[in-house]
Amino acid sequence: MKTGYFVTGFPGFLSEQLLKEWISGSGSKSIYLLVMPSMQKQASERLEELKKINESESVFHIVQGDITKPELGMTHSASAYLKDKIHYVWHLAAVYDLAVPKSTAFQVNVTGTHHVNEWVRTLPNIRRYVYFSTAYVAGKRNGVIKETELIRPDAFRNHYEHSKFEAEVLVEKMKSEVPVTIIRPAIVKGSTKSGDTTKFDGPYYLMNIIDKVKSIPVIPYMGKSSAKLNVVPYDYVIQAANYLAHLPEGEGKTYHLTDPNPYPAREVYRFIMQEQAGRTPSFTMPVKAVQLTLSIPSVRKYIKAEKEGLDYFFWEAEFDQSQSEKDLRQSGIECPDFLKAIPSMVRFYEENKHDKRFHREIK
Repeated sequence: MKTGYFVTGFPGFLSEQLLKEWISGSGSKSIYLLVMPSMQKQASERLEELKKINESESVFHIVQGDITKPELGMTHSASAYLKDKIHYVWHLAAVYDLAVPKSTAFQVNVTGTHHVNEWVRTLPNIRRYVYFSTAYVAGKRNGVIKETELIRPDAFRNHYEHSKFEAEVLVEKMKSEVPVTIIRPAIVKGSTKSGDTTKFDGPYYLMNIIDKVKSIPVIPYMGKSSAKLNVVPYDYVIQAANYLAHLPEGEGKTYHLTDPNPYPAREVYRFIMQEQAGRTPSFTMPVKAVQLTLSIPSVRKYIKAEKEGLDYFFWEAEFDQSQSEKDLRQSGIECPDFLKAIPSMVRFYEENKHDKRFHREIK
């Protein structure tokens, strides 16, 4: 009997990279992908492309559904058919937009996770429930953020963070009932080697800004800050998560998949600018002036950057990752140095910056 996997969030970026990891690995799997009806065509096309990458003993099945609905929007017969066949559930479906409205964030990230939890509880052969959270459930807490704690902060920067915190609270309660592993990635970027990604958000907003200002006489830093920007490549996140999800010691744990040696956000901005534009910022623009500028919708649309992303440039916190470092020690999986990935990152951006498919809609 093949090992049964159930994945939400396909054809999203991380879920697709997870499938690539499985295809390239060994073992025979039956992989069931929960796909919204509106994404059925795109999912089928992406799956056909994936099948061309490498011959695999694994078999893929698209299951029509919606996490915002009870029983995940599946038909009763489909749900009943799957229950005995699923050993691993990977819940990656979420709204990741920092500017998402509260109602949408909570409907997808919280209500959706509640429905996934309820379905997981009915699976008699579950070996691991893997939930993709985010390191930023810490909200505006400062200092050291530990993997072993889930403390409600006094405030959140945006509805994305808030909704992911509430969702993780629900999954945390599952640890006494089901073998759970919670994954908290930092800001995720493209591949270290190829630079490929599917969306220019996160650190790519910096590149959008640099692309617009690189020809002006003097280029500013965006405020003064010693805060560090924690960015990790997706290949590290997927490889580490896949390893930890199958590790017996990973049961009941929460892992920070973050950069153990992050660079100051101000330096990240300078490093990328030097690679992308061959220039260096020469003065500092007051943070209030930057915030005011990014509050103008026409400016945000022109430079293709959300104002919510600026908050992470000034957040004085660091992520403890003692558990992930300890449990990954024998795997050989390590987070690469961010600086080494900048050339491939910039190269991929320059090759695709005019392709609208890579840019999020800025409001």
